[in-house]
Order: sequence, then C-alpha cells, then structure tokens
Amino acid sequence: MIASLDLGSKVRLLTGASTFTTAAEESIGLGEIRLSDGPTGIRGLDSSGVREVTLLPNATLLASSWDTRLLYDVGQLLAEEALAQRIHVALGPTINLHRSPLGGRLFEAYSEDPLLTGLLAAAYVRGLQDAGIGACLKHLVANESETERHTMNSVVDEATLRELYLTPFEVAIADADPWSVMDAYNDVNGVASTENVHVNTEIVKGEWNYSGLIMSDWLATRTAVAAANGGLDLVMPGPGGPWGEALIAAVEAGEVPMSVIDDHVRRLLLLAARVGALGEQRLYDMEVPAPTSIGRRDQLVQLAATGMTVLTNRGSILPLEPDQSVALIGRHAVDTVCMGGGSSEVSPPHQVSIAEGMTALPGTSLTVVDGVAVRTRPATVRRGVLLDPETGEPGVRFVLRSTDGSEIEERRTGSAVTTIGWDDDLDAEVAAIEFHAVTTLDGPVDVGAIGVGDWTIHAGDDTFDYALDQPHSDGDGGTDRRGPSMQDILGGALQQPPFRRDTTVVSSGTAISGVIRRPMTPGRFAVTVAPAQRNSEDAIAEATSAAAEADVAVVVVGTTEEQETEAFDKSTLHLPGDQDALVSAVASAARKTVVVVNAATPVIMPWRDEVDAILWVGLPGQEAGHAVAATLYGAVEPSGRLVTTFPAEDGQSAAWSVTPEGGDLEYAEGPYIGYRGHHAGRAPAPSFWFGHGLGYSSWEYRDAHLTGGSSVRVNVANVGGRTSREVVQLYFAPVERDQPVRLVGWQDVTVAAGSSADVEVSADPRALRRWDTSASRWAPLSGRGQLILARGLGDVRARLEAVPADA
Repeated sequence: MIASLDLGSKVRLLTGASTFTTAAEESIGLGEIRLSDGPTGIRGLDSSGVREVTLLPNATLLASSWDTRLLYDVGQLLAEEALAQRIHVALGPTINLHRSPLGGRLFEAYSEDPLLTGLLAAAYVRGLQDAGIGACLKHLVANESETERHTMNSVVDEATLRELYLTPFEVAIADADPWSVMDAYNDVNGVASTENVHVNTEIVKGEWNYSGLIMSDWLATRTAVAAANGGLDLVMPGPGGPWGEALIAAVEAGEVPMSVIDDHVRRLLLLAARVGALGEQRLYDMEVPAPTSIGRRDQLVQLAATGMTVLTNRGSILPLEPDQSVALIGRHAVDTVCMGGGSSEVSPPHQVSIAEGMTALPGTSLTVVDGVAVRTRPATVRRGVLLDPETGEPGVRFVLRSTDGSEIEERRTGSAVTTIGWDDDLDAEVAAIEFHAVTTLDGPVDVGAIGVGDWTIHAGDDTFDYALDQPHSDGDGGTDRRGPSMQDILGGALQQPPFRRDTTVVSSGTAISGVIRRPMTPGRFAVTVAPAQRNSEDAIAEATSAAAEADVAVVVVGTTEEQETEAFDKSTLHLPGDQDALVSAVASAARKTVVVVNAATPVIMPWRDEVDAILWVGLPGQEAGHAVAATLYGAVEPSGRLVTTFPAEDGQSAAWSVTPEGGDLEYAEGPYIGYRGHHAGRAPAPSFWFGHGLGYSSWEYRDAHLTGGSSVRVNVANVGGRTSREVVQLYFAPVERDQPVRLVGWQDVTVAAGSSADVEVSADPRALRRWDTSASRWAPLSGRGQLILARGLGDVRARLEAVPADA
C-alpha cells in the first residue's frame, strides 16, 4: 500500500483531516480514523455540547480501587460508548504521575506510583482494545503540571526519567500493547516532546520495540524536520499544521529520509487496520446501553463506590444506621462536583447530587442545608435548571448569526454550553450568538456568563451588559522559542474562558436570554443560572442549628473544576472559601460528624481530629449521589486505598513547585516523590499515606513469611463484623542509600467476617531495578533490604528481611 502512494499522498495522511479525524485514502481502502477525548467519557467528534454521553468517575477514583479487573471493565464500558459514536480511538488513559499535589490535571491521572499506574493502565488498555477500540497513552513524558505547559522545559535526570516517569508507559506497552501514544506539549531536557529522538525513537520504538503510532497533543507540533525525524508519526489536529508542503520540501531536499516517512505511514496504516478503518470497514451495529439505562447507572454506581476511601472512622460511625436522623450540609451536597475541567468534560444526561441520592433512599430522616460559597467562577448548570423555551426540554437554544444578521446555525443543547471549534463546518463567520432559555428556579440566583465577547443578558426585569476579554498567557507576548503559543486559545478561550457573575431574583418560568457579540472562536460559551452563593455567617449559623438537632451531621466539602482542571495548576491544597470554618462549627455543635470530601486530589484537613469520620469520594461521575449514599449506608463497601499521599500542610511534599523558573521546571527531588519522599524523611509525615484506606472492617495479618526471594505469603483475617475487601500491599526498602522505598506489588482479597485467607504477593521485577547511568542500562537492585507488608506505609503489618537472588 505504501509503495502505491506518492510523496504528497503519504504526507497528507500524516496530519489530521480535522480536529478529531485523520485523512482517508480511497486508493488503498483507507477510511478516516475517528478520535475522541475519553478519560471520563467518550465525547465524540461533537464539541458543541449537543450530544449527551455517559460520565464516568474520574481516574483517581477508579484507580483508588487498586483493581485491575475494574479498570478492564472501565475500558470495556468506554469501548461500548465509542462504538455507539463510531469512534476508533479513545484518547486515554492519562498516565503521568502525581509528582506534586498541586498539579491541576492530577484528577485525570492514576497515581503517584509508576508501577500502580502502569498496571492499572494496562488493564484499561486491554479492556478497550479487546473490543476493537484503540487506546492512546498520554502524555509522553514528564508532563506533571499545567503552568506554562506549552512552553515549559521539564529538567529531569536520566535515572529518574527511567525509573519513575517512563515506567508507566513501559509497563503498559509491554503488558497491553496500546495502539497509540501521545506526545506532550512540554520540552524534556531542552528538547520538545514531539522532536525527542531519545524518548520517541531510541527508547519507545527502539528499546521497547513499540510497533504503534505516536501522535502529537493538539497543536503541540512546531516543526517539520525536527518532529518528523524525532519519532512523531501523526500531527494533530488538522487540516494545516507545520508538516504538509514543508515536510514534502524537506524530503525532497534530503533533510528527512523517505524511509522515515514510510515508517510513519506504516504505523498509521497499522492503527487503521487494528481499529477497522482499513480495507473492509467495521460494521457499527452493536447494541449499547443508553447513558440513562438502569444497567449503565448501576454499573457506574459500583465503579464509583468501590474506589471511595474511608480515611477515618472513630467508633465505627460508618456505615450510618437507617434510623438515624441526618443533617446533610454543604454546597457540595446540593451541587456535587462530578467531573473535572478541560478536555475530559462531557455533557452527561444528569449529575445526581449527594442530596438527591440520599433523599432517594427510603426511610431516611434527612434535613438538607446549603453551605458556604465555594466558587469564583459561575457554577455548571444542572440539568433541568434551564429549559428550551420552545420545546420545554432541558437545555438552551443557541442561534449563531453572521455579520449581516442571518442565521448560520441553531443549536439546541442539553446543557448551557456551546463550543465552536476548529472543525465546525459553518457557512459564515460567527458574529453573534443568541441564547434563549427559561429557568425553573425561584429566589436569588447567580446569573453567569462564560466566554470571550460582548455580552447582553436579560434575566426577568434585569439586564446586564459587559465585555469579557481574551485572557493572555504569561511570557513574552504569547510566543515562545518554538513558535506561536496556543496558551491563549487552549488555556483561555477553550479551557478556562473569562467569566462574570451577577445576582438577581427569579421565579420559575423567568426568561433568560441575550446575545454575545464578537465572540472569539474557537471558543467556549455558557450562560449559567444557579442558586446564589450565601454569605458564610448565615450559612454556618443555619448549618450548626441543623447539626445540633440531628443524630449525625454529614458535611460535604471539596474542590471544583476551578481547581481540578486542565490548563491550570493549584496554588494551595486548602479548601476554597470558608469550608474549613463550616466543618469546625458543625463539629462543635453536632453529636457526631461525618465529612465527605468531594475532591479528586489531596486537600488539607485542619479539622481531621475534630470529626468522627472522613470519607473521600473523588469526582464520582453522573451517578455521584447514588454512589455516595450507597457507601454511607453500607450498601457498597468503600474499599478504596489512596493513590496519592495527602500532606498535612501546603509545601510539605518533597516535590511541590509546579512553576517553571526561566522556563525550566527542575525535578530536583529526583525519585523521591509522594510516599517515597515522606518515608525518606525529605518531607514531614503526611496526614494520610499513599495506600491508606480503612474500608468497613478490621484486619489481622498472621504468619507472614517469604516464599521466594521477592514473594511473601500472609494469612489475612477479617476480624470485623462484615464481609470486606482488603488490599495487601508489598513494598521494598532497598539497602542502597540512593534508592527510595517503592511499591513492588499488591493483591486484593474479599473475606467473610470471622474468616481468613492466605494471600501471596510477588514483587514485579520492574520495581526491583535501578538505572545505571554510567553504563546506560538497567541493573538489578542488590536484593538486600526489607520487604514490607502494609496497609499504606502508615500502617505496616510485617517487615521481612529480603533474600538476595544470588544468596
């Protein structure tokens, strides 16, 4: 097939045909390959917000199950969702590490540990690809923060790069053979990821013998010659980009060998063959459960609940008793955050709040109280808050108009958001966007606008007029040494566009309408209506009053998509607003207090010793409220274990800063990230260790002994009152002074109350090696040290002297 193509045809195939498709070539039977963002749902080719799809729990919550079978099932579910939209490749999983807890995109990635990340990713990949949908490991490599992400240079020594940041990619490629990999935006040691011969060619395609395709992150490619020779196979998106005629000229000038072009095309054709886009095209006649079907909803509840993690449970207050009266408190209780921000966002059919989930349980005595303000930006509109005035269906009617006022297109969305992307096939330039809706709310509301343009909003008797300007990136006027930066577009108009919020009073049926003139495109636009955020004094007074009257106060706190987002990092791990004051006030007034943490990543908990129980629930997806209710009342055991260490205070992690200095972000901590740094004394003891999680039972570890040089057997006894799942974790602390402790294996087991089970855990050989920089090769650790059985390193159950293999 390759031999039948001329140079122009070959090069045309190596740049996307649109935002999410590749080019077809009829002469060889090649159809387009359709790609979709996919970590928490398959959004598909439609970026306008029209299509409703299933919203899964976020990656850290799924990973907290420590269950490769569950991750395989997630891959299978996403494959079904992809098949329903004729998608060939899901752009995931994200397997960058949780280097610093400040990373804004940690919610999309699995953990701070390379082995755990790699093995979970491999299971996810197998789930997708066993159903014929390609996976795409991202983002290669050292892409652990978002600040200046298009221009920053990750400075990381070779041993740390190999032992930590490349290991998840290596494990997933070796164990699951993912059909594609995505190069990151950042440089690595001064070389752009899309041009990095050392990583792309020498390591991935050479040492690992990877046969798949390496594509660029969207708009990450800056050059023709350096990127083509640097191991990149496919430039995304298209059309356009830096290849095309420039790459043809480079080949003709001898700067890029034809053999390199042929290898890129070969990898593209192999991907097409694997996903059914080459030769006889795949038939899409599969019956797929609807996002609202009972089976799908039950599946999502189970996925979310399994990873939820009991952090404290004094007096076994959890699970709650059905006859207890409960005061449910907090803005996150009534406006539960179900997903993070950025390219992983989808438009789900609903997002069940914790208040809705607990109210749905029969026989509960429940009082619901709103909490303190938690947002700076306008809140995402809940389904049913805004209705199309013509159809009465949930959503907003958007009308795109040209410069002469004529209608270009009408969009009826199920949400309050519309996105105009690069690939929208519009007849004319969009000069104005009208929007029309009615609200179902009564009382004070916050009316918000999101998106670059000149806004007029009519809300009942009030009219608001203002301009929202394009945000600008830091740096030298939005450019960098590799060409024009896309930070203003990707990080501003699309990922976190400007906003404004005003407060007014409405009644059910009030019209919400207006126009956005001079909208910036590509861009994302939303009109939002939500219950007005309350002042802290009033909110705390009402909360403490309700808490004093109930048997148990359940306070729901957390972060929002303002902190858990692509394109921006956090500046603190403290909860936004006055949520800490709310928890402390409730704890002082209530008989018993349970705190539910609705956050994807670590938060600081100054009140942890004031409350009776803490349940971490991540960002639980569209069935959030049902999943949280199921765990609080014990219908499903929250058997999760933390995938990230929770520091006790800001700055108390060995790796902390995510802000480049002079464009460089130094990975100066080397391999001592997360629990490795705390265990080595390079950071104070954390609030909660990686691997921590109590479940709803108690455990004894008995007769731990070696069964080989790096395998341990232990009898695990469930001494609690209910059937429960335990995750037996095996760590190795090498005797080598320059090597940190590391997770080397784990095994989960479910045991009935009063029973026990023998569990054997073997160390993965890939965790028992070090990179010998002087010899440029892997070398085994000496094997001398301790094998540690633990429920997280804060709860060690046995220490065994390791026996070297050559002893």
